[in-house]
Amino acid sequence: METNELYLKTAFCCMACDGDIADEEVMLIKHYSENNELFKDIPIEETINKYIDAINDNGALFLKNFLNELRIADLSKEQEMDIVRIAIEMIEAEDIIQYSEVKFFKKIRNLLSLTDDEILAEFPDKEDYLLPDVISYDFDAFESITFNKIDFNILTSHENKKKDSD
Repeated sequence: METNELYLKTAFCCMACDGDIADEEVMLIKHYSENNELFKDIPIEETINKYIDAINDNGALFLKNFLNELRIADLSKEQEMDIVRIAIEMIEAEDIIQYSEVKFFKKIRNLLSLTDDEILAEFPDKEDYLLPDVISYDFDAFESITFNKIDFNILTSHENKKKDSD
């Protein structure tokens, strides 16, 4: 798997791991795709909708497969920090941080070679994301969740209407 695909799958898994895909999270992915090279050469909407089909069909297995792909990826420290950055920004995109999202982040973090000090140097206010968990992540909850397809055009018009009413 290419690194840019791993970045997109990281964003998707972090947005879906709480059982809900918020408009703010989809808009963040759209922003990434329009304003930097992280998802270079990937048809974003089409790929995200494939991920939605896969998670709807396979539930928690999709998330577990992502974690396995991350485990075997040969990433530089800079690429690992990009994974951390994407995960944190996605988790915080909707201003509602679910415990399940932080637990999933910890699963991601445990697969990286970055030290806590390296992460805290970049994200000094994220110490809670690095503390040990008392409760393990419940992958079984995904067996009853179904996500809808996304459409960037609908979200963009919704976002514009929201701005006009403010």
